[in-house]
Amino acid sequence: MPVTVPITEASVALVHDWLNQMGGAEYVLAVLHDMLPQAPVFTSLYHKERMPTEMKQWDIRTSLLNYVPLLRKRSRLLLPFYPHAFARMDLSERDLVISIKSAFSLGVTTKRSEYQAHHICYCLTPTRFLWNFDAYMHREQVSGLARNFSRLFIHHLRNWEVEAAQQVDQFIAISRTVQERIRTCYGRESTIIHPPVNTQEFQVANDLQPTQDHYLIVSRLIPYKRIDLAVEAFNRMPDRKLVIVGEGRDEAALRAAAQGNIVFAGYLDRPQVVELMTTCRAFIFPGEEDFGITPVEALSAGKPVIAYEAGGALDYVKNDTTGIFFQTQEPEALAQAVEDYERRSWDPAICRQQAQQFSVEAFRQKMGDFLGQALRHRDTSD
Repeated sequence: MPVTVPITEASVALVHDWLNQMGGAEYVLAVLHDMLPQAPVFTSLYHKERMPTEMKQWDIRTSLLNYVPLLRKRSRLLLPFYPHAFARMDLSERDLVISIKSAFSLGVTTKRSEYQAHHICYCLTPTRFLWNFDAYMHREQVSGLARNFSRLFIHHLRNWEVEAAQQVDQFIAISRTVQERIRTCYGRESTIIHPPVNTQEFQVANDLQPTQDHYLIVSRLIPYKRIDLAVEAFNRMPDRKLVIVGEGRDEAALRAAAQGNIVFAGYLDRPQVVELMTTCRAFIFPGEEDFGITPVEALSAGKPVIAYEAGGALDYVKNDTTGIFFQTQEPEALAQAVEDYERRSWDPAICRQQAQQFSVEAFRQKMGDFLGQALRHRDTSD
């Protein structure tokens, strides 16, 4: 159902950094659009061919960057131009603007002398490229030439982002970790509303099949996910099976490094992923994420999570109750956590109960209440 009055009667715009692949940010956008189906979506780039069918029916409005033919598919080369592209989007006549931001979308224009839109930024994270430059460049394997070129404008972009953040009326953070980043980078406070997770999809399959012998990872195979750490750890535990679902540019190197007890399943459709989650021994989460959708899906299937003790995992993994933390990103630490996990007993019902705090229904309720209060405050302030 759409959000109740007064939100549905308001003039609302949704803003997204770019639409060139489906991921957690795009799922948040999809749920918000379902709540506010009349809201147009403003974005910098829109690769229609890569997006799901239902999204192609939306009112999507792009920046001029979408029409730069040689650069459109090389989005990194456009980094210096995104701030200007979003600043040109004048949404000040709207009642409410909601930006879903991991990059530059918070910079849309919402304030002019005669018009003042209420801008809520749903912040996935302050822009990693700007605030954690060296780690980002190393993680993304950016060449030395591109890295040095980027340094020429990073200070300017960081100052721009701080200034743009001051024009936002309210921030929402997706986790405690992101809330602290918003405070550190922007000097702003925020409310935490965790991203929506389709927990029901996994609960329906609960208890239909017995637990099997595999541990599970579901992830893109890219550097910062630290799948290499899991491969190294399970190489040292040849009697334990690890199934890795997903694709990415690290796949060839990971396959070459893995022993025979590690299975690369590649891309799988949702029913296959659900089956693997509902039958795995535990879910392995070796990277540091702003939040992390797949571990919560595993919890909703009644499966504990073995996670690196950082980032969004701190919000849903309860040590010794819904999973086990390891404190350092070393294969020895992860291997020890697996051994500790096997020495303990676990209650699937507690895992499922924990996951329900992050359901789509919980998100819709919290977000609907937040938006309604924001509009009421706006109306009484005018």
